[in-house]
Amino acid sequence: MSDTSIFASLAPYHIISYGTLLGTQFFQSFVGGIVAYRALPRPQFASLQQAIFPIYFSLQTALPVIVALTYPGSHSALGSSSIPSGLSGVLAEKNRVNTLIPLVTIIATSAANLLVVGPATTRIMRERKHQETRDGKKSWDSPPHSKEMVRLNKSFGRIHGVSSLLNLVGLLATMWYGVTLSERLQ
Repeated sequence: MSDTSIFASLAPYHIISYGTLLGTQFFQSFVGGIVAYRALPRPQFASLQQAIFPIYFSLQTALPVIVALTYPGSHSALGSSSIPSGLSGVLAEKNRVNTLIPLVTIIATSAANLLVVGPATTRIMRERKHQETRDGKKSWDSPPHSKEMVRLNKSFGRIHGVSSLLNLVGLLATMWYGVTLSERLQ
């Protein structure tokens, strides 16, 4: 590897950013979260997730921005640039459906989890913890529960479902962009 000119191009940074995004999403969604849920007592699992999710959602929001900024343009057979590199390449009319839409989707779903849904989930979890103290009973103990705990459990279930759905949509959009990216490797 004596030719280091590749480091002057956007391509390696684009691939590394994309790979980090997909790997992080896949690991957190299908490995780390599931293993932690099964291995840890519920209070420790909740503490771990509260510490991980802001970092995870921040990465999930920032990495597609880096992917967009490092988009490697394409060149025609004559050497002229047919699609520019960087953000202008992502915004090029030819790339709007298979590049811009998935990247915007990933950023939007991740930012929603980071800025709205995640904090709402944390707030509900805190409220449930206070209610557990008032009720003298854990939120996951078998019924009956106080009316307030029933309401909080339903709220938590809803907001957790929204977060999971946003995460899944972001992962699918990441995979969609991966298919688009792979077409350029042929």
